[in-house]
Amino acid sequence: MSAFGRRSGPNGMGQGSRPAFGVAKPLKGGSPDRSAASPPAGAPVPGGDQFPPLPSADVGTSVPPNLREDAMSRLADRANAVHETFEQNGFEASIHKIKEQVLPRLLERVDPEAAATLTKDELSEEFRPIIVEVLAELKITFNRREQFALEKVLIDELLGFGPLEELLNDPDVSDIMVNGPDQTYVEKKGKLTLATTKFRDEQHLFQIAQRIVNQVGRRVDQTTPLADARLKDGSRVNVIVPPLSLRGTAISIRKFSEKPITIDMLKDYGSMSEKMATALKIAGACRMNVVISGGTGSGKTTMLNALSKMIDPGERVLTIEDAAELRLQQPHWLPLETRPPNLEGQGAITIGDLVKNALRMRPDRIILGEIRGSECFDLLAAMNTGHDGSMCTLHANSPRECLGRMENMILMGDIKIPKEAISRQIAESVDLIVQVKRLRDGSRRTTNITEVIGMEGDVIVTQELFKFEYLDETDDGKILGEFRASGLRPYTLEKARQFGFDQAYLEACL
Repeated sequence: MSAFGRRSGPNGMGQGSRPAFGVAKPLKGGSPDRSAASPPAGAPVPGGDQFPPLPSADVGTSVPPNLREDAMSRLADRANAVHETFEQNGFEASIHKIKEQVLPRLLERVDPEAAATLTKDELSEEFRPIIVEVLAELKITFNRREQFALEKVLIDELLGFGPLEELLNDPDVSDIMVNGPDQTYVEKKGKLTLATTKFRDEQHLFQIAQRIVNQVGRRVDQTTPLADARLKDGSRVNVIVPPLSLRGTAISIRKFSEKPITIDMLKDYGSMSEKMATALKIAGACRMNVVISGGTGSGKTTMLNALSKMIDPGERVLTIEDAAELRLQQPHWLPLETRPPNLEGQGAITIGDLVKNALRMRPDRIILGEIRGSECFDLLAAMNTGHDGSMCTLHANSPRECLGRMENMILMGDIKIPKEAISRQIAESVDLIVQVKRLRDGSRRTTNITEVIGMEGDVIVTQELFKFEYLDETDDGKILGEFRASGLRPYTLEKARQFGFDQAYLEACL
């Protein structure tokens, strides 16, 4: 026995004792059974060494050659692409050319005040004989088809929004983007395409922009070159004019469906799974505080309108927006809209002002179209003071980023409270974050439904209930994926239990 209690013997090994410190052989990979007998000397070790050799560093060997060549060919096509341009065909060009000659003579024969009281159909009937008379004076012969086309163009010019009318009446168009008088893009089924629509000149386009914003009491000119407005059907309009826009007046129109969108319709479109739809219905009915997060054009407002269908008809709902675009499907709904400053910079009413005033109007729920600044704190205060079921949208790319943006927006204001208190206020107020995203194939998906559980230290703790996972892509570019439930017991189950939906909510989330 040595001084350290180790038995003496060859290599410091005693009979049946463990190997001496420092003489153990390196571990070998292979069988998970550590007690199995060692292979005989000289035999190959099953499974190889503990650290097998790394694969070759040549990245090209891990990618099939055909995929690499396909990617390189697509890059070459992108680099050598020639951008398309559209010119109006002969028929359209001739109609618009004749319109410029007929319109001044037509206005000489029409009383503007009397024309303003007529509908488009009635005005068309009144104009028809006058147009025939003007064409006869100009010695222009039109057939019936050309005359109907000229009538439509003239009516749109006098009572509507000129060349934009055709795009506004197209149900397949969801976005209209006018980049000066010579270029207009539209979005159809999530894809941008160049339209044939053109304006006569910059002055013509500017007049159409003024007509749009004047309908809602706004103004746009060189002193106020930015304006947010809305059309009668609720479509959102943004106008920016020179000198800020260098290519002429720019108009962006986000159209909204005339038919109310429901959660079941979003499910049928492939935006979410059956279980996700059930969970969101219960969240809307059980007065959970919901934040809808996503990028531009991802469908945040559509999701908010769909969730509003689940609100009890007996509840009083107030909506607050910069430009009123929400179309809630409730009988007791009062929309409020902000007011920009006047020419002297006075008289502005912000979202924060309206939120504070809304608390005095006995609301059951307060819904903000979009939060961008310190009004976020006022909304959180409302959520914590008896207005459960309040909702809002904001721009963020993930649920975690959504929480960080809410913290930053509150810190942007003059509220002098520590960041930890802000985080705790968010954790105590928000129940669910619904993340929506527009994928590169143009489809819109609900990619995450996340619960806000509480605080752990100074970090907000969340729990993911549902997630969309990308799987593959078809030959025509359509993205394939799967909506998966995390299988976790929802933290908001207690709220669902108060309304009798706990069992259905639990089954949907598991």
